[in-house]
Amino acid sequence: MSTDQSGQIQQKIEALAAQGIDVVRIVYPDLMGSDRGRDILLHHLPNATGHGLAFCRAIYHTGALGDHSDIPGGLDAGMPDIAVRPDLSTLVPLPWEPGVAWCIGDARDPETGLPAPESPRDLLRRVTGQLAESGLTAVIGPELEYVLLDPAPDSPTGWRRYAATPGNVYTVGRKGDPDGHLLRTLRHLHDLGIGVSGGNREYDSGQFEINLDHSEALDAADRAFRFKAAVKELARAEGRLATFMAKPLNDGGGSGFHLHISVVDPEGRNVFDAPGQPFGLSDTARHAIAGLLAHAPALAALFNPTINSYKRFGPDTTAPWLIDWGLDHRGAMVRIPPERGSAARLEMRLGDATANPYLAIAGLVAAVQLGIRSGAEPPAPTGGYGYDPTGAPKLPTSLGEALDALEGDHELTEVLGKPFVDAFLIFKRDELARFGRHVTDWEFREYAQLL
Repeated sequence: MSTDQSGQIQQKIEALAAQGIDVVRIVYPDLMGSDRGRDILLHHLPNATGHGLAFCRAIYHTGALGDHSDIPGGLDAGMPDIAVRPDLSTLVPLPWEPGVAWCIGDARDPETGLPAPESPRDLLRRVTGQLAESGLTAVIGPELEYVLLDPAPDSPTGWRRYAATPGNVYTVGRKGDPDGHLLRTLRHLHDLGIGVSGGNREYDSGQFEINLDHSEALDAADRAFRFKAAVKELARAEGRLATFMAKPLNDGGGSGFHLHISVVDPEGRNVFDAPGQPFGLSDTARHAIAGLLAHAPALAALFNPTINSYKRFGPDTTAPWLIDWGLDHRGAMVRIPPERGSAARLEMRLGDATANPYLAIAGLVAAVQLGIRSGAEPPAPTGGYGYDPTGAPKLPTSLGEALDALEGDHELTEVLGKPFVDAFLIFKRDELARFGRHVTDWEFREYAQLL
């Protein structure tokens, strides 16, 4: 570490100490997009920055309940370490936990100093770097939904919907949020500085949407990652569970993760806008749409990464079901909002809220880049009823089908990188295999009495 770097770190330590902060929470995203990390005392920050914090690389191969996938570089290699170094540009005080600052870390191979092959944050850096070689920058606006649950010891899951009164769609205030959860959360997130603009109760009881500002791709992914971690943490402080599951309950809809994307040139001009062309969209915008449609089956593996994800899809769900695009059409997979000029953009509605923000945005940018590179043209936009399967091909209907599509999409996997794709496929197929061996409550209810 250079003298200048040591001096900068010491300045940060002194500034944090002056704010009463004595702990730094260093976190990094796993393959699922969950936050893994370690709390360190403030005086240890120089060592963490210089040498990194040691974690077992196998955390990338570990599922939500601790199940471990046999990915090369894990068990077969003796479960070696990664070194996670804090990215000090992401260091912020935690508004709801006095004395603690929060920082995102980057995972490196301790021997080579190169990014860990499974690192989602570095995957996105690599993909956006390829787009930058064309002189273009992706700007992303994330939209995320989640469902808030109260403890219910007598229910099969142990949870029930918060504020279960039906109706109150797109409302604010106490009629749909009697305990004021949304306002508390909005204020904390604003103080965190992640670019929150507003929120409301969503379609289902207990469901909320909070909107984030747009920014360059990596920053947008960092903010979406922090948003999900923060919402879950704040809900726990209330004694509740905030879940980003695609479809957590049988009697309700799903939670989406919509991504708005525009592309700007080196002068900051929106290259999707073209007032004199059909629909006010440029050639570049049409090629980008074509790229998203062409790679949609493979993208589903990144945007809809769980078995539960595919229970959100279907006709009349307001979630996409077909590989299509439309002008201000919420039934389409790719919606073109009505704004033009600097606000011209595409809205990718494929994702559900379980998606890892880094992987979803990396897949989005990769497919847009491939479309622009190929110069392909999309079909005519959809209109009217958006769920007619005679008008467009269907999206994958299961995780297995989506994983097969990802494996078979050689153009997309080349952009994402084969080491990452191979690890992701092994990890998710292990999840499928475990589910295939598990006896569900539905099976017992359906078969036990009669058969």
